Amino acid sequence: MVRLVLFNKPFEVLSQFTDRGAETARQTLSDFIAMPGVYPAGRLDRDSEGLLLLCDDGRLQARIADPRYKLAKTYWVQVEGEPDEAPIEALRGGVRLKDGMTRPARVERIDPPELWPRDPPIRVRKSVPDSWIEVTLREGRNRQVRRMTAAVGHPTLRLVRWAVGEWTLAGLAPGEWREVTV
Repeated sequence: MVRLVLFNKPFEVLSQFTDRGAETARQTLSDFIAMPGVYPAGRLDRDSEGLLLLCDDGRLQARIADPRYKLAKTYWVQVEGEPDEAPIEALRGGVRLKDGMTRPARVERIDPPELWPRDPPIRVRKSVPDSWIEVTLREGRNRQVRRMTAAVGHPTLRLVRWAVGEWTLAGLAPGEWREVTV
């Protein structure tokens, strides 16, 4: 039977089980998950939070992580400023980054989601408002969402991956995980 773990990765936790070469100890998956034989299917940057899938099956791992399978990944993104229709449409149509055009994405403005407090909290500037958007991608470049929002003039302040395919963070607090049936 295939094992699949849904994990709510906290801010500043590495998406790997060991931290090689760091001068100071950083938290890794091994600080939260003691289940031999499961490995991350994809990654989530240290400064991002949210859903990380781990499994013990190479084929499933590839279907989740490999961009050629185009599995949807949904992010809740707190951005600097209040994007009007032009940056939203630019994100939807694809944005030119240094490594080429992104594929079209599903992008919507959303109300601030009910999330746990981030530790440390995001920087807040009294003179610059912030807002939330939901971005769904079917590709996975390095730091893609952050680079896309910056390219349209609304840098990312907080990034939470809410869903990967049919799996979501629902019911998982930061640092919690649960095994699901595949």
